[in-house]
Amino acid sequence: MSASEPNLLLMGLRASGKSTIARALAESQERDLVELDQMVLGRFDDCESVTQIFERHGESAFRSAEANALRRVLNERHGAIVSLGGGAPTAPGVESAIRAARRSGEAIVVYLRLEPRALRARMASQSEADAEQRPSLTGADPLDEIEAVFAARDPLYRVLATKVIEGERPVEHALEELAGWTGWREGA
Repeated sequence: MSASEPNLLLMGLRASGKSTIARALAESQERDLVELDQMVLGRFDDCESVTQIFERHGESAFRSAEANALRRVLNERHGAIVSLGGGAPTAPGVESAIRAARRSGEAIVVYLRLEPRALRARMASQSEADAEQRPSLTGADPLDEIEAVFAARDPLYRVLATKVIEGERPVEHALEELAGWTGWREGA
């Protein structure tokens, strides 16, 4: 990838399809794939999941590692498809890093936006193993906190996004829309 090619950052709440779309898009566009949650997980040798990091080290330690990982990606990678963790834009310093990367043309940011009921349906249909990967953010059951997390994050995600992909369509439709959108490849 050329040093001038922007990274494509996919953001959205948990279960919005970020990882699925990032993998498929990276493969179809022959781009590097970066899973930010996996990068962060690699920093905690004693943990096998994000939930364990939250339990053993606390959310602030996770968010700090998440912010450091994203800064490293933005400094070292070009033209990659980057799947942000659901809360990455809320980590200290990440909002400003994303804004700076957008302004400089180093990143294009896509918000995969689903309404709370669609997120709930996706999360409810996931396997128990997948559900265990998602820590509570408010102290409530992850299914019960969807509306509160959506209300808190949606305004920020909309402002940070270069493009918002709306809807409850299957992930394949969002992938088709994004794969057909050339703006990210041209630094829109």
